[in-house]
Amino acid sequence: MVRYIHYTDPNSVEMVRELEQVPRCPGICFFMDVNKSTDMKYEGGLKDWGRKLNNTFNNLLYANHFQHHIVKGIGDEMMLFIPDDTLQKKPANNTCFALLEDIYAGLYLIKNHPDQDLFLNCKVAIHYCTEVYNITFFEGADDYYGSDIDLTARLMGKSIESRIVLSERFYLQVINDLENLGLPSDSGCLSRVSERFFDNFKGVPVSIAYRVIDVQ
Repeated sequence: MVRYIHYTDPNSVEMVRELEQVPRCPGICFFMDVNKSTDMKYEGGLKDWGRKLNNTFNNLLYANHFQHHIVKGIGDEMMLFIPDDTLQKKPANNTCFALLEDIYAGLYLIKNHPDQDLFLNCKVAIHYCTEVYNITFFEGADDYYGSDIDLTARLMGKSIESRIVLSERFYLQVINDLENLGLPSDSGCLSRVSERFFDNFKGVPVSIAYRVIDVQ
């Protein structure tokens, strides 16, 4: 459950004590961004881009019941977070592999739909987080903070239209799911996964490994 942090005394001992007791909340963070959505708003009216955004969000979010995990949105980019215990309690599709397959299927439908005037192509970055806390500094809001949330946002810089960027840590979670299910490591969309890349990201003190899956 989210903890609301608000103390008017900047040197509050109670604030430090509370923050020291906040537990980590491991889970999956992913960012989704609608590509070229700003350009579209200059080219057509609300009846055009509003319709396409509605259709795109329905396909990516509501069809997979991801709308329950939206934390916040900035423009047409959304941050979503699914805690481990929430994912494990789902009656079906309760693995990182199933989550990845759902995202890929949504992007695939958009990219290959026969009516290309219905949707907008998207890009995604996904990371398995351990350094994350369910806290908020704004009353009534649910939010997550931590270095792994920031890293997920940085991974978006490696994504392009119809691409999923997955951290190596998330990829290993998916491989572990496949082993438990008795499935080969190239099952589903992993047949399209890239080799491992390394890069440095602003504010992150170590090189980060990641892979990409381009939706065809």
